[in-house]
Amino acid sequence: MSPIALPTQHAAVLHGAKDLHFEERTLWPPHQGQAQVAVMATGLCGSDLHYYAHGRNGDFVVQAPLVLGHEAAGIVTAVGPGVKHLVPGQRVAIEAGIMCNNCSYCAKGRYNLCKNMRFCSSAKTFPHADGTLQERMNHPAHVLHPLPDNISFEQAALAEPLSVLIHASRRADFTSSSHPTVLVFGVGAIGLLACALARSYGASRVVAIDINQTRLDFALQNGFAQQVYCLPISDRAKTTDEQLRRAKENISAALAEFNMPDGFDLVFECTGAEPCIQMSIHAAVTGGKVMLVGMGSRNVTLPLSAAATREVDIHGSFRYAHTYPTALALLASGKLPGIEKIITHRFALQDTARAFELLARGRDDDGNMVLKVMVGTQ
Repeated sequence: MSPIALPTQHAAVLHGAKDLHFEERTLWPPHQGQAQVAVMATGLCGSDLHYYAHGRNGDFVVQAPLVLGHEAAGIVTAVGPGVKHLVPGQRVAIEAGIMCNNCSYCAKGRYNLCKNMRFCSSAKTFPHADGTLQERMNHPAHVLHPLPDNISFEQAALAEPLSVLIHASRRADFTSSSHPTVLVFGVGAIGLLACALARSYGASRVVAIDINQTRLDFALQNGFAQQVYCLPISDRAKTTDEQLRRAKENISAALAEFNMPDGFDLVFECTGAEPCIQMSIHAAVTGGKVMLVGMGSRNVTLPLSAAATREVDIHGSFRYAHTYPTALALLASGKLPGIEKIITHRFALQDTARAFELLARGRDDDGNMVLKVMVGTQ
């Protein structure tokens, strides 16, 4: 079949740092085991912003034109040979990671660690796998998840970041029967979802810490956290000893404000900032747990003796595995009241560059706070 006879679609394509093109592309039919999806909503993520702003995300450099976006939902428009569980017209959430299903990690159910993982919108592998900032995309049908009838495409797009927190909670053995006290560092979109998930699981107390009072006010006023604390901003510490001392002093002040001098059972560190990672160890109660969710500082100095002598468990958490059905069911359950308030701004696909510029600024022209930005056709 000649490409000239095929239909076309549009995509927001990154060619380099802040070099985003709205392009027309050939729309190929889905292959064996794939379905074609009309993408209705994509939430912009911090990793997407790094690629847009710098042409890279850490060590992963964009080597060829790349479509960003991996928090998405849409409508199945066609299915390829062998696809039996999806039909055109069906609404689905798009799980962006394509695992190999052939390695030891996949066999253990930990496919988020798959060494052959191809993650849409990531430059880790080459050729890159395009993401969801396009009108239509072909994607393996086994990682397309049918939507409950009572959630919107935008809510379904939140299943991806919510999955990050569900996976972290499983790593921490946090269940609806454990009722721990929970402290969340950082109240961006991920931190707010951590708060919402903790409350839905029945945590006995949920509090949050940030350096941004406006975001903390939002978390408090919208019921994400029961109490908040704004960290003081100071000059950068000149020595490692000074940095560690400040971390302990700052978290001691916060714990006093929360009337929790012994710390919290479970700490979600959602900033990736070195001072917050250091504070999180002191913020955990003796025998408590710290979940490292935020991605930021590559090399961090930690007060490890404070963790070792108090048996504070520090757990890494990366993406997610087998979480989408749980995330979608939770979004449909009504147990995350007001979760859509996290979505503060919306753009059409052709305005994706403007959406990224707004996300980078953090405030719109009217001074309103930017949390989760959605791009789509809704």
